[in-house]
Parts: sequence; structure tokens; C-alpha cells
Amino acid sequence: MSKEKFAGVKGMNDMLPADAAVWQTLQQTAVGVLERYGYQEIRTPILENTKVFTRGVGEVTDIVEKEMYSFTDSMNGDQLTLRPECTSAVVRSVNEHSLLYGATQRLWYCGPMFRHERPQRGRYRQFHQLGAEALGMEGPDIDAEMIMMLARIWKELGVGDVRLELNTLGALPERQAHREALIKYFEGNQDVLDEDARRRLYTNPLRILDTKNPEMQELVNAAPRLLDFLGEESRAFLARMEQLVSAAGIEYVINPRLVRGLDYYNHTVFEWITDKLGAQGTICGGGRYDPLIEMLGGRPAPGVGFAMGMERVIELMRECGRVPVRTQTDVYVIHSGGDTQVQAMLLAEALRDAGVRVMVHPGKSGFKSQMKKADASGARFAVFAAEDELAAGTVSVKALREGEKSYAEQTALPLAGAAAAIAAALAA
Repeated sequence: MSKEKFAGVKGMNDMLPADAAVWQTLQQTAVGVLERYGYQEIRTPILENTKVFTRGVGEVTDIVEKEMYSFTDSMNGDQLTLRPECTSAVVRSVNEHSLLYGATQRLWYCGPMFRHERPQRGRYRQFHQLGAEALGMEGPDIDAEMIMMLARIWKELGVGDVRLELNTLGALPERQAHREALIKYFEGNQDVLDEDARRRLYTNPLRILDTKNPEMQELVNAAPRLLDFLGEESRAFLARMEQLVSAAGIEYVINPRLVRGLDYYNHTVFEWITDKLGAQGTICGGGRYDPLIEMLGGRPAPGVGFAMGMERVIELMRECGRVPVRTQTDVYVIHSGGDTQVQAMLLAEALRDAGVRVMVHPGKSGFKSQMKKADASGARFAVFAAEDELAAGTVSVKALREGEKSYAEQTALPLAGAAAAIAAALAA
């Protein structure tokens, strides 16, 4: 019988042990910053009722029209969708559990999202986002603080220059007036529009401004700008946010073509972009979505948030040489089998009590073979639990890495104090 070798689903990638350190560094660094700003974790299911996204994201967006993984539950006929983004899911959860009743919320999340796209570098069918939502706060100060928070994350990750682009989508009446002007403008230039633009002309003309078609750039650049339709209140909102961002020393540009791809945004929208990743240079985006909470059945309340694409940020960390090296263990314990294995395992437990990462050689092998395994593990020290040493109440320890000052020469230690001495050497 021939053996079939299975492969993963196209566009859905494994994270291998060698990659774990960079994923952990990204999440730990970002969450460390988020917690300093008062954000708490929330987790939502990967599956949601399809209406959470069709109503929140928008029925005429690319995500809903072309990219969602949706199906009918065979048990009860429910329409379900693998989440393509998490803001709508978080708002659904906040509404369901009345988390905004007499309170505001600062929440962060991290996990896989799913979109049926053509896989390429930085764009996958299963991808991961780390994001935050600030709910119940309406002023531009929270928008600016969120941008400051992200600037701090990029700084602590050490990913170099990441540029910030800002725009405003104004209030609903302003967007409606701008929409009418866009339709009229593009109707007069239909011979230049591509198929996507013609499809969006009467359903979502704002998205035409985000086209990547080089043959449409001149037309789009000359299109009516939403900035010209803003009223006094929207202008004041944008001006105050700009003032606060500038006061923090964060450089930015206003990009009037920045619209984002989801229907729930209003006022602030922003993206962080790098030049180091080619076409997939946007590593983070977000903005204000004051209508969304009511759209998903809650009492009217404001909200603002962001989501970063973790795969893209990790690619950027690699480009900047910011990938941490993490070995499998700190200490590898070598033994002769039998009673020495028992003592080796007990010593390992004492080291773990002291917070040390320890591996005990499994089974029984010669010392030479065990030393090869110890070296391959990346351990800083090898500990030898041999019969003669244990009979004398000692174990010996030897540094495995060049430049290691402690135990550069194989050294005997009293068994009773060995764990504490090795832990101290590792901490030095």
C-alpha cells in the first residue's frame, strides 16, 4: 500500500519551533505596551454568525463579497463564518455581555483570521492579527493616544522607520455629500474605470480611491476630496488629533486617498507603512468606528481601534535583523541510566524549581552521544550525573558555549547545592 503524504491547506501555514521566538517576542512586546496603557485581553470564537460581518464590515466590501469562508451549519442551519477580522467580533461580545454598561473598555486581542485570497508574501488565507479596541470614548485624544501606543510598539520592536499616514472620513452627512460628488465625477470618466471600479461605482465609490491600477492614478488623484466636504466639527476633530500626535513627536502625512476597506469607519483612519516589504508594506491599520456598536445591536457608543498583521510585522523584524535567538534549553543533564537517571531527573526538578529550563537525556546512551545531543540543544551547561560522582555526593558541570565564564572547565559541585549554584551561574 502506498503512503499518502499530506500537506497543509494552501495559504495556511505552520509555525515551526524555530519561528516561535520571533512570534513570542512580537506578542510579548506589543502586549507589554498595551498593558501599560490599561488594555485588557478579550478572546472571541473563531466562528461567528455571518451577519456579524455582513452588517459590520459591509455587504459591498471585498471581504464580504469575495473573501469570507462561510458555510451553513448542518446541525441547525445557522449561517456561520470564520472571522475575517476581529473588531466586529469584539463589538458583538461587548454588546452581548453589556461591557459598556456604565463603563468604557480598553481591550486587546490576538489570533488567527481567515480570508480567501491569493497567497503571497505577507498575505495568507489564514493570517494573524494583534489588535486593540477603545470603546466608549469619543474624543480625538484617544485616537492620538492609540497612535502614540503603536509608535511605542515599533520603537520597542526595533523595526526602524515606519511611516504614519492619516486621513479622516468625516461624519455621515459629509461622506454622503462626498459620495454623490464622487459618483458624478466617475460617471463622467467611465471610459477610464476598470472593471472593479465600475462594479463599485454605485455601491462603494469611496473604495475606487484605493485602487492600485496605475492606469487610473491620474483620474483618482483629481477626484473630489472628502477633506473639502468637512464641516467645522470634523475639521476641529482632525486638527486636535494632529496637534496631539505632533506634540508627541510623531511624524505623519495626510493621505486624502486613505479610506480603509471596511464600512464601519468614520472620522479618523490611519495606516503604518514600511518600504522594506514591497507591495505588502502596510503592517497596521485602524481608525474610528462610532456607528458600529449600534449597527451590531448595542446602545450607540463610540469606538476606535487598530489591527496589525503579525506575519508582516515579523517579516519586517527579519528584514531589520530583530529576530531573537532562543535555544531549546539552558541545561542538559547527562547520566548513565539506572539509579543515575533517577538522580538526574530529581536534579532537573530542583533546577526547574529555580526557574531554569532543563532537559534530561531520554533513555540510555554513551556519554559521547549524549554530549552531541546536549550541544545540539543549545544548552549553556551540561551537567553530568555519573555513578562515581553521585556515590561521592557530587555532580559535575561544564560550559558548552565559548565565552562562558562560569564552569569553563568541568567542575564538581555538591549534589545538595548544585541546583542553586547552576541557577546562579545562569543568572550572572
